[in-house]
Amino acid sequence: MDLSKKIRNNVYKNKLMKETLNNYPELNERAVGWLNFLYEKATTSDDWTEDGEPNEWWDKTSTPPMCSFPRFDLQESTYSIGLMADRTPAWREVYTEILDEIAERSITYWAAVDWLSQFGNDPNRKNYPEEWKGTLIPEEFWGDYDAPGWTANGISPYGLQKDPIGADGNLFFKGWLNLTQALHTYVSGVDKWASPFMAAGVDRTRFEWTQHQLVDHLFEQWTKTPMGPHCENTKAWPFCLSAAGLGLKMYDNVFNKESNAAYQMWLDHTKDKYYGFDKSGSLQRVTMYYDALKDHHHSTLPPHGLAIAFYAKPQAPEFAELLYRGAVNFMKWDDPSIPIMSLPDPRMMALGLSVSREFGDEVTYERLKKHAEENFEPRFFGMNESQFGFWFNLGEAWPRGQLSALAMCAEVCDKGAWEKLFNEPNLTKYDSPSISGVDFPSVGVKQAWHDDDKGVLTFKILDGNRTKSNQPTKVCVSNIPNPEKVEVTCDGLIFKNFSVEDDGTLLINTDVDTHLFQVKTDYYLSKERKLKSQQGISSTATSPSNHSGKKRSGAVSKLLISPAFSSSCGCC
Repeated sequence: MDLSKKIRNNVYKNKLMKETLNNYPELNERAVGWLNFLYEKATTSDDWTEDGEPNEWWDKTSTPPMCSFPRFDLQESTYSIGLMADRTPAWREVYTEILDEIAERSITYWAAVDWLSQFGNDPNRKNYPEEWKGTLIPEEFWGDYDAPGWTANGISPYGLQKDPIGADGNLFFKGWLNLTQALHTYVSGVDKWASPFMAAGVDRTRFEWTQHQLVDHLFEQWTKTPMGPHCENTKAWPFCLSAAGLGLKMYDNVFNKESNAAYQMWLDHTKDKYYGFDKSGSLQRVTMYYDALKDHHHSTLPPHGLAIAFYAKPQAPEFAELLYRGAVNFMKWDDPSIPIMSLPDPRMMALGLSVSREFGDEVTYERLKKHAEENFEPRFFGMNESQFGFWFNLGEAWPRGQLSALAMCAEVCDKGAWEKLFNEPNLTKYDSPSISGVDFPSVGVKQAWHDDDKGVLTFKILDGNRTKSNQPTKVCVSNIPNPEKVEVTCDGLIFKNFSVEDDGTLLINTDVDTHLFQVKTDYYLSKERKLKSQQGISSTATSPSNHSGKKRSGAVSKLLISPAFSSSCGCC
């Protein structure tokens, strides 16, 4: 090749590198830091059984008395993982491991600790704080009514129900469990939860379920209860039911089912019962919970609609926007002339930040973002400042888990990304070329995307925590149809330091630094492959779960990883 042609080729490759950075999504620095922290948080051993206790960084403090259980930290940590996995679909191994660890903890004693330990009516009901009167507990029932968050397992007419999934109540537990399992299946491509798992029950009992049985049970309960199954005994929550519906929607995506019909029927039945609008269509009230035995709607102000709007957006976007706009208008967040005031509990502020991002409401988002920068205490920490979280000026040892998880969605969410995650799932990624074997967290991944139209894999690695800077490292690339014919560039220049393993995996040898790789894979999405992907994930045999909160052995970890990540190369 003559010199002029080489120059032209290098100019073209540099141009392609710049276009790649603009055209394909990537993770920002905060998202990379949050992922680093979630990975340490999820993979560090702790004991969620009756004999142990979760590590202190699992948030069991926020928004008492309803959400002050570590289960809420588990489930809310999955949202940003789902969004990040869709931003880097050609690299999913770390997301898969985090979601697996979270899902395993979600069937333990501490995940259902309220149902497994709060029996009968709350003996402390006459000593509740006065500020709960009228806000959390109806005034007419004050002193003789259980507060939200007290599950009251065993009260009449239900009786003691030891199985947290099979119970008449405990909707929030089973609904979010299914959402977590469905997200794990979607990201990993492996139907692990089709195999039996054991859920912790009352008095150290264990109950065998599969995800498919769980969904069938939830669907049947829901369709027999038009106002919706209850969470704490007697109380049905639109907030929790909306989250449960979202789990059914993702389940339908990966298994080609129609279980989300239960949510749609419930929403149609309750729109005029759980929400109040004036003649102009402005939101006036939202039911916090409905007590079917007393036929009582405990109503609250429009800002509570934010929590429901977040889960409703992918299922009923127009209705979700009514709730969102009602909350924003009530709070005057979209009025630049009115300063944004802090709330005693920043949960709704964190939700508002992320939901405004999802709706593309730039005025509200920019105002809430400025408030968050000034009040949420965002900062990097950990090994060489490689981790990130929001500390909320609480003086605690770790970022406040639930609140950080909700606020972080704004860092990984473009307009409509949350809705797209559940309505346009990427089911072709399992067959497309992907990278794996990344030495995470020493090596981070900022970008990983295979363009199925152009047949090019683009991925960007970086120095993850500056513990192995400039040292040799490897990255595996799998699912390449003709590995002997690949062309690789690194930072826009032709790159030859790679080999092809016996199984066809490409092994790239590089160093721990920021590098942008492009691999011409010659893989293109055919109509047949696209059609097959739309039919959902086929069942894959895996071992039953057996988790006590301890970190799994390497052998089990490998078994749970999608075939797209499996390889015989040295780095995997």
